[in-house]
Amino acid sequence: MAASCVASSFATLSISAAPTTARPVALSSSSFVSAAPLRSCGFLSTPLSVSGGASRCPVSRRKVVIRGMAEPEKRKKEDSAVKRARIAEARRVYNKSRKTEIKTRMKKVFAALDGLKKKGASSQDDIKPVETLIAEAYSIIDKAVKVGTLHKNTGGNRKSRLARAKRALEIQMGWYTPAVSQ
Repeated sequence: MAASCVASSFATLSISAAPTTARPVALSSSSFVSAAPLRSCGFLSTPLSVSGGASRCPVSRRKVVIRGMAEPEKRKKEDSAVKRARIAEARRVYNKSRKTEIKTRMKKVFAALDGLKKKGASSQDDIKPVETLIAEAYSIIDKAVKVGTLHKNTGGNRKSRLARAKRALEIQMGWYTPAVSQ
């Protein structure tokens, strides 16, 4: 197989009839470009020799035009331990923000309940804003349990703490009387 005309980042190969003996291939281009990119891609199996003039093969069958650069080198696959560490760090930050949000919501509920206790709320209508805060906290806790940030028992314990604090205020204010168990 003979090749000719290698220029800039584009290459034109001329495939000719193969002679019986192996002969060096001639470059028929005035501007010489190294054949290394073509050889690394597998287009040329024999090195090119530079000599003026056309190919030494008598018959030229067709021209093959190759456009573009050689294929980029394949990157090494990332080490799985490094990838796991990177993913674990991203999840840690995500989970930490969820847990912090839960703690903040719970503190807001407890602060609102303490404010009502100190103020001496007169009716059950005063507890409505606290109930909306509790509902928001429940929602955030349930979402954290759903995605796996909190265990379901931990989520249940947090919700129970909020409900017990509200129930204690209602009992203290006289708005709720627990049923006597027998």
